[in-house]
This record gives sequence, structure tokens and C-alpha cells, in this order.
Amino acid sequence: MATMYDVPADDLIEALADDLEERLDEPDWGKFVKSGVDRELPPEQEDFWATRAASLLRKVSDRGPIGVERLSTEYGGAKGGSNRYQVAPDKRADGSKNLIRTILQQLEEEDLVETAEGEGRRITAEGQSLLDDTAGEVLEELDRPELERYA
Repeated sequence: MATMYDVPADDLIEALADDLEERLDEPDWGKFVKSGVDRELPPEQEDFWATRAASLLRKVSDRGPIGVERLSTEYGGAKGGSNRYQVAPDKRADGSKNLIRTILQQLEEEDLVETAEGEGRRITAEGQSLLDDTAGEVLEELDRPELERYA
């Protein structure tokens, strides 16, 4: 049986996003919100909400229990320094905590993630099963010779 470690992350996230797109509803404000303070515009992806949810589910499974603060650090980036002369160095900026928190709450409603009291969020058995089943499907569909040894 394939696990999420057996397939490339981008292929797994893409396949998970297709499944989660039907299960999760993007809020009305989701189209207009930036994904972090370091961004100038909202995301242009059509399926951004489902893709971020799939990525969060994978990260919670890999690093869980993990909290919103740590996840926002991982989804952050570099915010530019001085606007006038561009002489100040870039500063670290976190990703949107509201975006992450809302997606995690939706994943909790679907019983894919649960709250570990005082530790953050961790994946449930159903969530791990979804990840492993999707990884198995992705592994079968992949046409990459370097991954044949995992099949």
C-alpha cells in the first residue's frame, strides 16, 4: 500500500485538491483575501481554496500535531523592505492565519483533522486513509520510470 511519502508532493496535492473541491466550500471572502501580508494581490488560481486545503492536510499529517501559528510561518514569505530606495533588507512575514484557521475548521467538520488539546491539530484515521488512498491512485497514474520501484 502506498503512503504519502511514496509519491511526489505536488502530484499528491493536486489529486487531493480534486477530491476536496467537492467537500469544502470556499467562503465568499475567499476570492478577495490575500494569502499573507507579503502578497500584493489575492491568489489567481481557480482552485486555490482546495489546493491550500490539500496542502494543509498533508502538512498536518506530516508534522502533526501542529498549530496555526507554525503553519502560518510555513506559508509565509519575505516582505520587501523600504519602499522608497529599496535599501532595507527583506523581513520575514507570516501567511494568513484566518485563511489557515478557516480551512482547518472545515477539515475538522469533514472529520479529516482533529484538535489535540494544547498541541494543535492532528490528522484522524479517516484523513490518513484519504491520504493513503489518494497516494495509491497517484502512484498508479504516474508515468515516471524513477518511481517504478515503489509500485
